[in-house]
Amino acid sequence: MKLVDNSTLLSRCLMGLWVILATSGQAKSQPNDRNSTLFASYCSQYKGRNREYLSSNLNTTLASLHRRLSINRVSYATARTLVNGDSVWGLASCRGYVSSADCVACFDYAVVQLRTCGFANGGYVFYDDCDIRYENYNFYSESKVRNGLLKCNNGSLTQQAEFSKTTNGLLSDLRIAVPRTSNFYAASLRVISKGNATVYAIGQCNLNLSQSDCVECMDSRYTTLDSCLPSSSGRSMDRGCFMKYSTTPFFRQDQITNIKPLLWDGDSSKRTIIGGVVGGVCFLFVVLAFFLWRIRSKNSSNRHLDKSTGSTVLLQGPTRYSYGDLIKATNNFNDMNKLGGGVFGEVYKGILKNGDTIAIKKTFMTSTRGNIHILDELKIICNVHHRHILRLVGYCSKGPFLFLIHEHMDNGSLDQFLYGNKSRNLSWRQRIEIIFGTARGLAYLHEQYHVTIIHWDIKPSNILLDNELQPKIADFGLIRLLPEDKTHLSTNLPGSLQSGYVAPEYAIHGQLSEKVDTYSFGIVVLEIISGKKCHNVKDEESANQNLLDHAWNLYDNGTHLNLVDNTLDPSEYGEEEAKKIIEIALMCTQSPVSARPAMSEVVTLISDRSLDQIPPVRSTFHENDVKIQVGETLTSLSSNATASTVQFSAR
Repeated sequence: MKLVDNSTLLSRCLMGLWVILATSGQAKSQPNDRNSTLFASYCSQYKGRNREYLSSNLNTTLASLHRRLSINRVSYATARTLVNGDSVWGLASCRGYVSSADCVACFDYAVVQLRTCGFANGGYVFYDDCDIRYENYNFYSESKVRNGLLKCNNGSLTQQAEFSKTTNGLLSDLRIAVPRTSNFYAASLRVISKGNATVYAIGQCNLNLSQSDCVECMDSRYTTLDSCLPSSSGRSMDRGCFMKYSTTPFFRQDQITNIKPLLWDGDSSKRTIIGGVVGGVCFLFVVLAFFLWRIRSKNSSNRHLDKSTGSTVLLQGPTRYSYGDLIKATNNFNDMNKLGGGVFGEVYKGILKNGDTIAIKKTFMTSTRGNIHILDELKIICNVHHRHILRLVGYCSKGPFLFLIHEHMDNGSLDQFLYGNKSRNLSWRQRIEIIFGTARGLAYLHEQYHVTIIHWDIKPSNILLDNELQPKIADFGLIRLLPEDKTHLSTNLPGSLQSGYVAPEYAIHGQLSEKVDTYSFGIVVLEIISGKKCHNVKDEESANQNLLDHAWNLYDNGTHLNLVDNTLDPSEYGEEEAKKIIEIALMCTQSPVSARPAMSEVVTLISDRSLDQIPPVRSTFHENDVKIQVGETLTSLSSNATASTVQFSAR
């Protein structure tokens, strides 16, 4: 007798289950309730390449969707299974007025209907209360609004003109309000002025759409539904949104959305507020202009022309220290005062004459662009003031050396707490505060400072901790500025190229953008949560696997809570919070680059506990898919033209 391995047996069982469900789904009559009102269904005309793999992956994806709808009690869920080629991406969405139990029941009905697609590599089913879709590609980012479907009831009211006018106004308000809500959903009603009838309506967009896509989709549904009037009910759907109206109530009074604050048109009080705000802003501009004029007249020597943006910016220059001051502060750079070192230079602890403790980074001034460019950069750097960014106190140049003087952090760097001589000292709450603070610091550099600053080298050793264990992003001696008119820069790679923190698009193509920092931040978050280095996991489950792949595998299996450092007391954190932080970290590592959130969005995701972010999607391409061969040792990145040659070849 030929033996069959467990995986093959399981796949065959799943395949048999599919056939049984598909057959029963065609013969079984649906329960007589609103969940079973089939609106539309579609099956792709193309089949999967391997039926066994497709059936297994589809079953896994559908089971994951069911689990998230039922256990997490959400009305929107995505899941994907990327195994053995026949990948399956799935999406399930329930209307905002549907209870959790009814949502799961509607999903179950939809799955039975979806099984009639057999081995098609894609399909969708729309019910009044829910819809479900799967494809063999990542369709989450699709933004194009397609021609939707429309269904109208033949019945109509006696006051047709008044009913049409009232309903049209309600739908028009909903199309404006829905994209402005946090969950892309709104429900409202309106009483017909002439008569005793009431019209109920909802609008909803899937959360994978952007706000502009939701606006476009709602506009399309509104225009389509207008052709239903004066029918007493109508509904219109697209793969991205749904709109419905009816004279029969289909949601409760306590489920009505207050859409008035979301409507700007026709509201005189709002126009008054806007006018006041605009007037106030104009007054502030006048005051600011006067203030800047006074500064410029008194400090004309500090005028700085930023060559990367072409704008004139008034900046206070950095304090220049003498070499003798540093000699005294460090006891002639005694090794006893050495804090550490790396590819960018050595760092020493020093005490100035006034008693201030400082950290001095000693690095080679190898830039071929000369001292003027370096001073321009230092002028920009020293004007960065943020709680979570290490402050540049001043500088000193001596021969081929440039000394960068920063405020000193007694607690050292984050890596010492994660896996150094101070390891296991961080509580869960302290870790979250470090993550949040680092995100805020990067958001400031990327979007809130007057020029965009990219760090290049975010890693635990470049995140310092103050006396309250609050993070401060360090090592800005070799940053570059991103011009406003460019989306990326092609340049040399940082010293941590092979460390696991570098984004794949930068490693392969040298494309530099703010999203390079976002990727590195995601890796650092995984390290903070797990207490493990990013190089490999070194445990029984995933020997010699890097931390990112290990985290993705746990997430795909719905067990990413296992990533949390096992030295932490489970009572310190909530499961949902831990899962959310891990998912945010994975979002930051997604490819393509456009799939990663901006750091300001990351700050919002972390701080807003009620926000249900779009789940991350694992990329089929990682940094580890590229073999990196370094021809020579990388020199300091302050060199513009003499850095070592780096070659790449596909693995």
